Amino acid sequence: METPTETQVVVDEPRLETEEQLWEETGAGDHDGWYCVRTNPFPCPAPGCDFVAEFMTAAHLILVWEAMDDPNLLDIAHQAQKVGRSPRIVPYEPAFGPSASYYAWEAAGRPVHGIRPPA
Repeated sequence: METPTETQVVVDEPRLETEEQLWEETGAGDHDGWYCVRTNPFPCPAPGCDFVAEFMTAAHLILVWEAMDDPNLLDIAHQAQKVGRSPRIVPYEPAFGPSASYYAWEAAGRPVHGIRPPA
């Protein structure tokens, strides 16, 4: 095999795309009583996805914060207000659906549309 030069690219084998997997918060605890941002319903922007959110979500999980006055929660609510989603900060209840801590979501690389980015 030749040694590649600066202008050559050598591919030993074709790269196969990895299968998409649902992102789930690892070590997720009980977020009952944490806070989330309830909004007017809005559809997932991904083509062909029929998911409709009633809360601010990431990867189709309701984002939650431990404190009602968390600056990131307030910023997310403000962004939702700017686009007309009528945000309301409410205590999270497990009956709302699956949740993820905002900070765990950030630490995971902010995955979107329910899939984990390839490693």
